[in-house]
Amino acid sequence: MKMDTELLHSPMVGLTEEEEVDMADWNLPLAFMKKRHTEKIEGSKVLAQSWRMKDRMKTVSVALVLCLNVGVDPPDVVKTSPCARLECWIDPLSMSPQKALETIGANLQKQYENWQPRARYKQSLDPTVDEVKKLCSSLRRNAKEERVLFHYNGHGVPRPTVNGEIWVFNKNYTQYIPLSIYDLQTWMGSPSIFVYDCSNAGIIVKSFKQFALQREQELEVAAINPNHPLAQMPLPPSMKNCIQLAACEASELLPMNPDLPADLFTSCLTTPIKIALRWFCMQKSSKLVPGVTLDLIEKIPGRLNDRRTPLGELNWIFTAITDTIAWNVLPRDLFQKLFRQDLLVASLFRNFLLAERIMRSYNCTPVSSPRLPPTYMHAMWQAWDLAVDICLSQLPTIIEEGTAFRHSPFFAEQLTAFQVWLTMGVENRNPPEQLPIVLQVLLSQVHRLRALDLLGRFLDLGPWAVSLALSVGIFPYVLKLLQSSARELRPLLVFIWAKILAVDSSCQADLVKDNGHKYFLSVLADPYMPAEHRTMAVFILAVIVNNYNTGQEACLQGNLIAICLEQLNDPHPLLRQWVAICLGRIWQNFDSARWCGVRDSAHEKLYSLLSDPIPEVRCAAVFALGTFVGNSAERTDHSTTIDHNVAMMLAQLINDGSPIVRKELVVALSHLVVQYESNFCTVALQFMEEEKNYAVPSPANATETGNITPSRDSPAIPRLRSVNSYTNLRAATSARTLNKSLQNLNLNEEGGSAAFSPGNLSTSSSASSTLGSPDNDEYLLSFETIDKMRRVSSYSSLNSLIGVSFNSVYTQIWRVLLHLAADPFPDVSDLAMKVLNSIAYKATMNARTQRILDSGSLTQSAPASPTSKGTLIHQAGGSPPMPGASSSSFTNEVPKPPTREGPPTRPAYTPTLGGQAPHSQQFPRTRKMFDKGPDQTAEDGDETAAHRSFISATLQTGLCDWSAKYFAQPVMKIPEEHDLESQVRKEREWRFLRNARVRRQSQRITQRGVTRLDDQIFINRNPGVPSVVKFHPFNPCIAVADKDSICFWDWEKGERLDYFYNGNPRYTRITAMEYLNGHDCSLLLTATDDGALRVWKNFADQRNPEMVTAWQGLSDMLPTTRGLARRVSIYLDRSKQGGAGMVVDWEQETGLLMTSGDVRVIRIWDTEREMKVQDIPTGADSCVTTLSCDLQRSLVAAGLGDGSVRVYDRRMGPNECRVMTYREHGAWVVKAHLQKEPDGQIISVSVNGDVRFFDPRMPESINVLQTVKGLTALDIHPQANLFACGSMNQFIAVYNFNGDVISNIKYYDGFMGQRIGAISCLAFHPYWPHLAVGSNDYYMSIYSAEKRLR
Repeated sequence: MKMDTELLHSPMVGLTEEEEVDMADWNLPLAFMKKRHTEKIEGSKVLAQSWRMKDRMKTVSVALVLCLNVGVDPPDVVKTSPCARLECWIDPLSMSPQKALETIGANLQKQYENWQPRARYKQSLDPTVDEVKKLCSSLRRNAKEERVLFHYNGHGVPRPTVNGEIWVFNKNYTQYIPLSIYDLQTWMGSPSIFVYDCSNAGIIVKSFKQFALQREQELEVAAINPNHPLAQMPLPPSMKNCIQLAACEASELLPMNPDLPADLFTSCLTTPIKIALRWFCMQKSSKLVPGVTLDLIEKIPGRLNDRRTPLGELNWIFTAITDTIAWNVLPRDLFQKLFRQDLLVASLFRNFLLAERIMRSYNCTPVSSPRLPPTYMHAMWQAWDLAVDICLSQLPTIIEEGTAFRHSPFFAEQLTAFQVWLTMGVENRNPPEQLPIVLQVLLSQVHRLRALDLLGRFLDLGPWAVSLALSVGIFPYVLKLLQSSARELRPLLVFIWAKILAVDSSCQADLVKDNGHKYFLSVLADPYMPAEHRTMAVFILAVIVNNYNTGQEACLQGNLIAICLEQLNDPHPLLRQWVAICLGRIWQNFDSARWCGVRDSAHEKLYSLLSDPIPEVRCAAVFALGTFVGNSAERTDHSTTIDHNVAMMLAQLINDGSPIVRKELVVALSHLVVQYESNFCTVALQFMEEEKNYAVPSPANATETGNITPSRDSPAIPRLRSVNSYTNLRAATSARTLNKSLQNLNLNEEGGSAAFSPGNLSTSSSASSTLGSPDNDEYLLSFETIDKMRRVSSYSSLNSLIGVSFNSVYTQIWRVLLHLAADPFPDVSDLAMKVLNSIAYKATMNARTQRILDSGSLTQSAPASPTSKGTLIHQAGGSPPMPGASSSSFTNEVPKPPTREGPPTRPAYTPTLGGQAPHSQQFPRTRKMFDKGPDQTAEDGDETAAHRSFISATLQTGLCDWSAKYFAQPVMKIPEEHDLESQVRKEREWRFLRNARVRRQSQRITQRGVTRLDDQIFINRNPGVPSVVKFHPFNPCIAVADKDSICFWDWEKGERLDYFYNGNPRYTRITAMEYLNGHDCSLLLTATDDGALRVWKNFADQRNPEMVTAWQGLSDMLPTTRGLARRVSIYLDRSKQGGAGMVVDWEQETGLLMTSGDVRVIRIWDTEREMKVQDIPTGADSCVTTLSCDLQRSLVAAGLGDGSVRVYDRRMGPNECRVMTYREHGAWVVKAHLQKEPDGQIISVSVNGDVRFFDPRMPESINVLQTVKGLTALDIHPQANLFACGSMNQFIAVYNFNGDVISNIKYYDGFMGQRIGAISCLAFHPYWPHLAVGSNDYYMSIYSAEKRLR
């Protein structure tokens, strides 16, 4: 069928006609497209957080060494005249030399004290070598591991030498004495910081590095050679942690400009604002600010540390700007080390950036080690110049007329710049330059609210933004703000903290230490807080109590449990979810919280959430109840009763529609299993005994006679695609599931399955060879055994057989776990298998140990006899064949993905006493993906501990971490599907245009009337006998199911797109399929006759099909009528044949799924809530064979196996909902179709070929047509008033609603006109006049109306 290609590629064609229809598509809800279906349920990858300072440091001691020798110029410096004279803003010539020296020393100390008032300062004025040595050594001794600063002013001595020496004096000041930097390093030790204010200072930096290197080498030599003289010495300090600041490069002299101070470098480092303002006045541009003179600058009012005054504000702006420049230019780790580790170092480096700017304007380049990239041209300096300009221009009027000071607009403008970055920027871009300024602004009350708001919006961009903000140093600020009582800050702070904790949960300790948790407790308890803020507060508290005992205690004291219980039924679902998670975490392994919960009957209050409409909330409630019973404290009768109650409440979720809930359920029950291990071991042993003694009438044993399957090796059958979510496909790879050792045990002549009894286990040596710890890849209980146990346990006769009171809680829970081990969703069944097997393993181990000790000797355990079977097993290398009857059990009709082969089998060996296998040398035969090597089993004593941790460690669902991801991801961003420009949206528009086109074009054809329908447009041999066939409503794609696999064909191109295994157990078959979301991102729903529903995505394209969800749609399919071979019985009368399997009908508009089949109810599932919403009793004694619903009228029509057609009204109660019963058919109803129009009729057909038309308002049929006898399949075209009948007599007849035959199809085109096989299934396309036919000879063909119509 040829589509108009130009139509395909131009989405704008003919929009006017189809706009109407388009809206319908846009408004249709999507099923199973929530995050829980599309994402893996796991937490985000934890980013290594580097923002925490490993070692915060303090500079505790400062040596101020001044070599000024006032009045005597050093010989190697020729000074200009006039020359720069001021030292520490004092003219040394204005007083006597000694007094000048002391005043300058005192002033320098004051200048440093502005930055670090608490350090110990020692001045050393014009010292000798010994004085310097004594000073440095004593400071290092007192400082211990902290930092020491060495400030050297060498303006009165010669320049440093190339050999790495600086100059000091002799006692009489008659000579300059060199002081080696090497010695200085030795005395100062590390960590240290050195400031050199002298000409050619760069030489010192170079020598310092050379000496440091020399030290390293000496140390290495000494380490190798013990006779080396250094080896006996105490280790000299490493110089790695030393920082140096030098006034100029090695070849440069200090500037001598008389307008500048002589110690320009020191002034920049210690009095930055003063020198910056003077320098500003010396620039030409200062002429633009009239009236400002150097004298006026001296009079600027205010104090440096008072931000409300002009001087304080300038200082604040200067700090913000230099911090910002550093953060933007430096590598992160260097920034952390220099600007965040030590207050004094940070101040000196901020001021060093100014020194670089000012001194470079006088051809002098300050040097630092570690070296910084050049910053003097950074754009932020212009913002500084502007701020200074604005401040200074007010000076004359403030000082002369006393007018008020206008605050600088600097911070407001920077916040605006930040806001622009937030609103305008693209996704991948450089971080915003203003981030450090936002941090500074948090200090000011004026801008705090706006800054917090913008900060929150920044953190919302994702984990990378949170990491950036933490690396800038935001943490202490937002921690401090929690002490603020301002209500308006609450929402902002809660949001910011939620973002921080979602990325770095280690902050829990800091919060508890500073009593921060009380802030969030008060927010959570405040009923006037909007729900989303309370949600964030409870998320924060849930992080605080997560695996952190101090946090649990603090929050328990803060009444967290009572506060949470009050909000369990809040209308906001995310709040309910997190309240439950928070409760589950506070009493996790914390008994006093659990008892507090018991006193408040927390568990009973949580029960209401088990039926919550939101699956995630149900999940969280299960998690909370699981940790509630999972505490390892001593049990009293009272607590045991509570545990039993909780367990029985949880057991009701066994058939929940959501796999995440059932997974959480397995984990919750596993806590109980660990708690009451011995009781469960007893139950397990009894079930295992039972399973052995009781032959189940299993449908698996029903013989499938007349099976016309050709040999499976025929090349026509292609290999199956392996399927992602089934790497552990139970049935596919289960050739190995029955533990190999158990197979070797008891290969009795009849070929029966190995018997499960502790006795057998203990008598065979090979048994222990693989009975290692339960994390072996091989299971003690196979899927088969468990399934058999599950079915045995539902027979009442078991009651009398078991010693324990059969209905004890433990038996019930064991049954629930057996049921979950057969869950259609692999993750759920894997977890349940783990729990069951770990208990089965325990039980058999204990029983075996008992046997061995009883028998008193181990020598009887002979190796397994090398029978022919034995050798076969050893050669196989992979999984041995299953003995006897079960050998066919997993060779499913379809070739499955091969099992992974492990290394060749090892010979059996004798177990050590206690039945432990020494596993250290042995690899399990099938390696797990992340196997770390041989399994080590615990010693006897640690056995229980090891086992307990095995269950708890491996059993985690990741639900809580996955839910926490919500807070790490952007919350404020428009979701992609709502963004009109996004790719997702464009693809969706394209699909909806395609849909409208298909509807429009097919309507044209059907309105003209279809007069023939026998043009074969597709034929191909399907890999399995087709049992259900379904057209995709809009793609040229058709799904064909055989017993347990699905094949996808492109019927336009005639090629196969995909073939994969549905994962249903061996004795079940697929009986129905539906496309969900066919109008958009299609999913395929398959229903099997054991009542299981599975939903698949990513099929029919190049990716691996993945299971989206699966659940037990009908829990109690009647086993007697199930699973008999269907293909044979096509020849028999339907009414004598096995059941209808499971039938479904899907309503996209409401997201409701009707299910029925071999049961006495019609069960309605709401896919939005993933729960059962209604059971309509059929009121009949036979199975439902076909379902059809009309949502407009709330009607459901069902055809039954006894020939009746029943109509139900969904809105009425269970007793009165059946509104009509028609009993006109004498036999099994093949199809009943309820037309969707307001006055639509019911068209029903039975196997006898009578077609009846009913009006739901009338008690009798309004029309009857007779077609062929012996119907095996039938379908009705929803648009074109056609129906097609497939007969066991190997032909297809197509009729219109007047009863005229319009086509009879008996032969295939081509293939020498081969006769069609017995028809196994039929389906019309929902729009096009196409009919798909599957027959028993494996062929799948499609017929259509004649070509000219199309």
